[in-house]
Amino acid sequence: MGKYHFDVARRVGMTPVAVAEPLVERRRAAHQENEGIQTYSTISAMLNKTDVNLVCVLTPHNMHGRQALQCMRAGRHVICEKPFAITTRECDAMIREARKKDLFLTVHHNRHWDGAILQAVKHIRENKTIGDVFRVDIRAGKYGRPEDWWRSSKSMSGGILYDWGVHLLEYALQILDCDVLEVSGFAQNGIWRKQSKWGKDANEDEAAATVRLRDGSMISLNFSALELNQKSGNVEFTGTRGAYVLNGQSYEMIQQKGKRRVVTQGQCPPDEWIRFYENVTDHLVKGSKLVITPEWARRPVHIIDLAGQSAKLGRALRTKYR
Repeated sequence: MGKYHFDVARRVGMTPVAVAEPLVERRRAAHQENEGIQTYSTISAMLNKTDVNLVCVLTPHNMHGRQALQCMRAGRHVICEKPFAITTRECDAMIREARKKDLFLTVHHNRHWDGAILQAVKHIRENKTIGDVFRVDIRAGKYGRPEDWWRSSKSMSGGILYDWGVHLLEYALQILDCDVLEVSGFAQNGIWRKQSKWGKDANEDEAAATVRLRDGSMISLNFSALELNQKSGNVEFTGTRGAYVLNGQSYEMIQQKGKRRVVTQGQCPPDEWIRFYENVTDHLVKGSKLVITPEWARRPVHIIDLAGQSAKLGRALRTKYR
């Protein structure tokens, strides 16, 4: 991931300066792949010994908040990998610090420019091909014990909803441009924990959320490691005149035209991830409008955070936006 960020940053005219990495072999690899790069074993050393202007935080989810704050308190701008953090509280602390220090802060929501959602926005929002969208279903899952890596640890990853859930919620929020009012969360635990090295700290076996928006539309979110009957499509938009299903790099559009049911299938255009870094550069150099503001990146985290709290409390929770 670090190599990807360096490569794309160079393409838009940025100059990689330094890497902070605790593992010796990775520092060595960074040095070999990037002529003249400085390497440090800690973030503190990098901040103290370099004049790096913009820091990319590319670490496990639970580290994003404190490491981004550390960099901003040292006066550096920050790009944070997604998810922004794993609690709303951390997101709010980062936003406050950026405002206090007048620093640039964003989140690497490169999938805002996935070909699939770029095309869906044109079809659904601009051309109204399925009428007014009132429901978005987000789902993914398979049956089987997750890998024993950090993304399967709830304390490090945030839980089963955070990884792909943040990506796909961001898709939904591009289509449903409306305030979120309330979130209900649900969780199933205990099946895979017995076989995971994480034990009680393993992610949920399945988690879900129902999200209600101010205009009456809704989002349902479900991720499962107990799914034996997998459904087609990861995201389905349901409108008053049809449905639009995304399945990776393909889509299916079902429209009601008079008495006819018309099904259109197609391939999505290529992803345009470089537009994230192009926008960051244009914002910093030319003052162009920032697409992924920290407030925007807070939205999917806030939804998933509330879903986890709701699952524990057994009741819906209202959202809090400022």
